[in-house]
Amino acid sequence: MNLADMLTYADIGQLTTIAEHYECECKRNSKHELIQSILVMLSRREFIEQQVNRCSAKDLRFLNTLLFDNRTSYSLEELQAMIGQTAFDTEQQDMVKSESPREAIARYKRSGWLFNGMTQNTKFLFQMPSDLKERFRQELGMTLRKPICRTSEPPVYREEQKLCAEDLLLFLRYLRDQDIELNQELVMYRRQQQQVMELLHVSEPLVVKGGWRFGYGRTFSSYPSRFALLYDFAYYHEYIAEDGLKLRLTSKGAEILEGGMNESMVQIFRFWLRLYKQAVPNLSSLVYWTSECAKDWITVASLHEAIVWLIKPYYYDTAESILNERILGMMLHLGMLRIGESPEYGKVVQMTAWGQKVAGKSSVLGGGTLHASIDKT
Repeated sequence: MNLADMLTYADIGQLTTIAEHYECECKRNSKHELIQSILVMLSRREFIEQQVNRCSAKDLRFLNTLLFDNRTSYSLEELQAMIGQTAFDTEQQDMVKSESPREAIARYKRSGWLFNGMTQNTKFLFQMPSDLKERFRQELGMTLRKPICRTSEPPVYREEQKLCAEDLLLFLRYLRDQDIELNQELVMYRRQQQQVMELLHVSEPLVVKGGWRFGYGRTFSSYPSRFALLYDFAYYHEYIAEDGLKLRLTSKGAEILEGGMNESMVQIFRFWLRLYKQAVPNLSSLVYWTSECAKDWITVASLHEAIVWLIKPYYYDTAESILNERILGMMLHLGMLRIGESPEYGKVVQMTAWGQKVAGKSSVLGGGTLHASIDKT
């Protein structure tokens, strides 16, 4: 529902509060005048720009969450959780001293960002006007693109295109042809892991014991990042099974090998979004903004400046390492991104045509939930 519709259904109390917040000049006892003056104020071209420029980083992260959430309404508890999620450690400490989540929600209502539902069933829920969402998305995109430094094509760059899907088939074929034993932790022995790496198009160094690895999938603690994604994808879709201390190809996996690979890179991409959502809740928006910023070759340093403030550190993973390794690195593996080295600017990136297409589809970025066993932690 658009802003004009929500203003029409809003009670005169909220309309008066919004009008006073923006210092609108109108009769406070006339609902029609209140609606018209608020619409004029909020419809001005420079209004959204001023809002974005004046917002704190915490407010913009909350707004960013709303912009990429497919739900049309939220309960008070859901909004409070979102506000807590978008406030980082130092901000959470400040929030205890100053503004509570409830007070923040009341402020967003005064600003016209949030409205209560219009029916008996939704009057205790909150909604954001859809046209306001789109205008905020456009303005936030313009703000994020300002620090971006564009470059020429580097002399050398990596691009992996559809290699994830091809390597998934190679892994399934390896299981069909080999007798694979698992250790007590249900992990492939290193010798067989190395054999798999030698078969795949993209090889990764095996995981060294002693380091912390959790939060990015069921087998992330045991296998390299890219292979852990493929393993989890195959396990979740029941192409493989851990049968006692044996790893075997299932009948469903055998059908994939016999009938050809029907899984598309889009399905693996969607699975990655859901798999990493625990550690990076706003991953879909970060993929989108990376796509918006990197239509041409750009420096990774300027991309950091543009979007790293949107990323919440995850235990020992800093915002910078999350962007470099968990997002850009995996987008390269998923065929969405090219990564190169410029003699003048250092590391540079550019979205592929397929990456640009898939990142812009809100239906693809929709998310969803995975089985509870997707992560051991």
